Amino acid sequence: MRHIARPTLGILGGMGPLATADFYRRLVQRTPAGSDQAHLPVLMWADPAVPDRTAALLGEGPSPVPALVEGARRLRRAGAGCIAVPCNAAHAYVEQLSKATGVEVLDMIGAALEAAARRTPGLERVGVLATRGTRLAGLYERAGARLGLDVVQVPVPVQEEYVDPAILAVKGGGDLAGPERWIATAAESPKGRGAQAVVAACTEIPLISRAASRVLPLIDSTDALAEAAVSRLWNPAVAVRTGGRTG
Repeated sequence: MRHIARPTLGILGGMGPLATADFYRRLVQRTPAGSDQAHLPVLMWADPAVPDRTAALLGEGPSPVPALVEGARRLRRAGAGCIAVPCNAAHAYVEQLSKATGVEVLDMIGAALEAAARRTPGLERVGVLATRGTRLAGLYERAGARLGLDVVQVPVPVQEEYVDPAILAVKGGGDLAGPERWIATAAESPKGRGAQAVVAACTEIPLISRAASRVLPLIDSTDALAEAAVSRLWNPAVAVRTGGRTG
């Protein structure tokens, strides 16, 4: 069978490693492919040494931009047509990244809020569980304003007592039962402020969000990015032509 060139997705990951692996798993699950051959071609560059995005946004650490640009250039040279960055806070630097490399970067923030609007009829107010860096950058607030959504952050004490420790616990590994309870507790705050849904707006949070999804309808930003990648790149006609046996 003649080889058919297909658009390739680049994954600029490592922020953190488990979140990157989770994104690829969700990408595969979201792709409506009937065989191995029908899935998207993917290139991954996962460098866990990328400086901490939240620390940089808070003025407490070096900029991650040089490392992000280097990773994006590697992916582009290898043949990636567009790039997914499974890290919410890194989207504070997407404009710089695109300008420096000329590569298309999928919009995770917009995708998450659009998914929230689709899945929650009459959505007007949405809660956000995120890192301090994502909060400070106002990423969800700006995207929400474009979509006519009121974005609700948790109070600072809730951020410090529940959200930040839960994110760090996922990055550190180990037992996640406690962090799952913390995120569920944090989700009570936007619910009490009138939020009709809540976004897991850090790619570590979906890994511990089961209990929180019983507090409010929960939109998984990792899932939303995977859906955006499939919508942008997957071609059913090509998938049919490249279908084959598995095994």
